[in-house]
Amino acid sequence: MSDENRTLPYPERDAEHPTLVIPGAAGDRATDAVKPSRRRRWPWVLLVVAVVLALLVIAAELVVRTMLPGVVRSIVVDQLDLPADQELDVDAAGILLPQLIRGRLDSLHLSTDAVTLEGITGAVDVTATAVPLRGGDLGPTTGTVRIDEAQFTALVDRTDLPVDTVSFDAPNATVSGSIEVFGSAVPVALTVTPSAEGGDLVLQPGSLSLGGVVLDADQMRKNLGSLGERLTEPQRICVADQFPAGVALTALRIEGAAAVIDIALDGRIVTDGALQANGSCPNG
Repeated sequence: MSDENRTLPYPERDAEHPTLVIPGAAGDRATDAVKPSRRRRWPWVLLVVAVVLALLVIAAELVVRTMLPGVVRSIVVDQLDLPADQELDVDAAGILLPQLIRGRLDSLHLSTDAVTLEGITGAVDVTATAVPLRGGDLGPTTGTVRIDEAQFTALVDRTDLPVDTVSFDAPNATVSGSIEVFGSAVPVALTVTPSAEGGDLVLQPGSLSLGGVVLDADQMRKNLGSLGERLTEPQRICVADQFPAGVALTALRIEGAAAVIDIALDGRIVTDGALQANGSCPNG
């Protein structure tokens, strides 16, 4: 080989043009580009999943809340032998799905403007607690029954008082009828204050209008003798045979144009047939 075409030696590295070799640099850049993207995507995925689950729970809750009133109404109508078209409002408190899973409703409210039981028609409003869905006894259950003057008359017609009609003037009621005096029928109107005691309906006499003359209790006893004594005595009326044995009267008062009867239910009434049947009176 001639000197004109000799091979030149490879230049040595110098500090001015260093060659840097970074192992895996390309791969690391790719990984670094992917990781932040994945980290940014996960919160959105979780959010979407949470929203979907929430929508499913809401939908299920709405379905249950829509179906429950019909189911409860059918059971009540069947158990009480009510008309098929009986109006009955049903409302369950709280979120229902957890309660259904537990098998017990926290609170169930039933109401109707008019229902007829054993010949007595009234508006009923009942709230039951700890309602079992798979059998068992109820928790504390209370309610009210509102009846008008005609229905109240039917409840008290077995008293010793002369009862033809009853009119309300809260907090009292006036029992009107007639008594025989010297062989003649004399119209009377006795003012009484109704209440409930030991499950019985109690009428506490106040004043008496006899032939247009108003007498208080003392005057009745003084002027009417044994009749006055009878008319001034508290009248205790058993109404147990008008209600299921598992239903107890706890209070009674006159409010406006209605007599309001507070009731309490024995929680065993849903499982004990004897409590579902009407009670009895000593002389019934």
